[in-house]
Amino acid sequence: MSSPRDEADDGEQYASVVAEISREMVRIYKEQFGRGPTKARTNFAGPDVVIATLERSLTPAERRLAQMGEHQRLRDTRLYFQYASEKTFRETIERILGRKVRAFVSGLDAEQDVATEIFYLEPQEDRDGQP
Repeated sequence: MSSPRDEADDGEQYASVVAEISREMVRIYKEQFGRGPTKARTNFAGPDVVIATLERSLTPAERRLAQMGEHQRLRDTRLYFQYASEKTFRETIERILGRKVRAFVSGLDAEQDVATEIFYLEPQEDRDGQP
């Protein structure tokens, strides 16, 4: 079974796909929170897992909560909104990759202002129709 990296033409296709995913994650964050992250990076962790890492996305009010030590409250609030938009996250990945997302996991380190969006994809069949 080949990974997206194996199928890329000299890595250009891979770089294009992960860059598009990163841009779309930034767009979704801007729509959801009114502020997008200043740093975003996407990678595949094997052929069926996509990890988008987004940094410095907290709003001024959220940063104040973090400064007050309200990390759990901030995580709970942020994750509530991220899961409220789960359909948007999933549909974006499915559109870009042409593959179904079977699971979505969202996380936030409120102290470091680093978030991750992890997408588990349905296994891709090989040329013989085998997963």
